[in-house]
Amino acid sequence: MHTVQVKRWLPRIIVLALVAGVVAFLIIKKPWAKGDDPITFSTVPVTKGTIAAQVTANGTLSAVITVQVGAQVSGRVVELHADFNDQVKKGQIIAKLDDVVLRSQVDQAAASLALAAANVNKAQVAVMDSERQLKRQKVLQDQQLVAGATVESAEVADATARAALLAAKATQTQASANLAQAKLSLAYATIYSPVDGVVLSRAVDVGQTVAASLQAPVLFTIAEDLARMQIDTAVAEGDVGRLVQGMKATFTVDAFPGRQFNGTVRQVRNAPTTTQGVVTYDAVIDVDNSDKALRPGMTANVTFVLAQVADAIKIPNAALRFKPTREQIMAVMAELGGRGPRAGSGGSGGSGGRRGSGGAGGSGGPRMIDGTSGASGAVVQKDLGDKKRVFKLVDGRPRPVLVKPGLTDGSSTQMLEGDLQPGDQLVTEILGAPTGPARKIGAF
Repeated sequence: MHTVQVKRWLPRIIVLALVAGVVAFLIIKKPWAKGDDPITFSTVPVTKGTIAAQVTANGTLSAVITVQVGAQVSGRVVELHADFNDQVKKGQIIAKLDDVVLRSQVDQAAASLALAAANVNKAQVAVMDSERQLKRQKVLQDQQLVAGATVESAEVADATARAALLAAKATQTQASANLAQAKLSLAYATIYSPVDGVVLSRAVDVGQTVAASLQAPVLFTIAEDLARMQIDTAVAEGDVGRLVQGMKATFTVDAFPGRQFNGTVRQVRNAPTTTQGVVTYDAVIDVDNSDKALRPGMTANVTFVLAQVADAIKIPNAALRFKPTREQIMAVMAELGGRGPRAGSGGSGGSGGRRGSGGAGGSGGPRMIDGTSGASGAVVQKDLGDKKRVFKLVDGRPRPVLVKPGLTDGSSTQMLEGDLQPGDQLVTEILGAPTGPARKIGAF
């Protein structure tokens, strides 16, 4: 009895096993499936806040006016009256050089001037004598007591005396100039501050000899006013056209992490700088340093604010860049109970598709947004104009939304038009779905 019942159910069991095997085989071989991994979505939130278009560059802080004080004469440093970070006033003595040699040169020049003056007096006496001799000879000639040659000799002697006087006066002028030069060199032995400011550096010590034969050696570097500073930035040629005079800028320095400083573009210079084929331009930024926190030479990371919008709806750029492929759409539609398009079906929905609550229904293939199905079932992308498509996750399903982008800061973009609110989740990646060929379509 039992043997008969077993024989009766055995074919049914075999048939059920075959059906289960076929179903399992079809599920494993589905083109939109990827193993047993469930399909999930990577998302980013829509936020609200300030968005600004920016250009970044690096630069170096410096005083607006920096003066290098040098020595115009050679000599040994005998006195120093200024050191690093000292406040100095214009006309203040900051150093002295040994002036023994210079004083002797002044004495020598004074003696030469005295000798030249004596020679001038001597030449003047000679001129006076030659004039008397010439007059006497002319009187005698009128009385026909001397020959004409004698008068001519007296005229030559007078002219010679006058020329000697001119030469003596020229020598006296030269000697006077030499004396003035010697006195000036003696004055240069005392170094004065040319401006009111702060000593940034001192390059000499007492006892050191400086030589000013070819160029003036630098003794001090003085910044006129550290309360006003500037930044010289190297702006790439692709960004320099967007900078204008008076534009606001912000910057940070490593010495004060987390603190932001403000500045204003004073000038965008036309002179290019080429380094390894890269062309940059110097944008000079004025900086208020009233608290004296900033120091010359600091590296500044500058941000130029081109435009700024407050309370903007901010869409992450990753969501704008996301473009799903056909294979991903098929996998998502299958996972969510939709129906994927079949090539050559003409959108009629053949028996190979799978119908569910999430399907497009009736028309075959996934539901379109700003796209139409062609005769072969392929999707033809429509021109969106100035709008972009993003995918918002609604009840676990991605829904396409058209938005009009505005200002961007490189990571987020302002939404000018669109059905998005802060907190909405936008799809940036589909996980667990095959990527397939990079054929982008406008459908979900």
